[in-house]
Amino acid sequence: MIGIVIVSHSEKVSKGAVELCYEMADEDLKIVSAGGTEDGRIGTDAFLIKEGIEKVYTGDEVVIIADIGSSIMNAEMAIDMLDEEMKGKVLILDTPIVEGSIAVAVQASISNNIEDIIKAAEDAKQMKKVRNE
Repeated sequence: MIGIVIVSHSEKVSKGAVELCYEMADEDLKIVSAGGTEDGRIGTDAFLIKEGIEKVYTGDEVVIIADIGSSIMNAEMAIDMLDEEMKGKVLILDTPIVEGSIAVAVQASISNNIEDIIKAAEDAKQMKKVRNE
């Protein structure tokens, strides 16, 4: 089963995204929040992200959905800290944190196919929320 790690500079944002995902997706999915810093500040922490990856890793791929800037850099650092077998199975998706997390979680509930999950993340970037005519 594909694991999902949600990374935000705000622990509240990443936990909220996890909560939304579980409202829409299979409760058996492994989705974790890796937001904020270890001491509760705004920011991101490569060690917390690494722990998140290890919590959701089952032998299948793990996808990381992150918000901005240093969250990507710290996610990359977390991946670098993993053993070689895991490293090749972890990828960072380029998708909005809320819409992308939900789309990925729903797709992961339907299919364990990583290509389908990547497509769901890509499609979330194009999602129209308001129709302007």
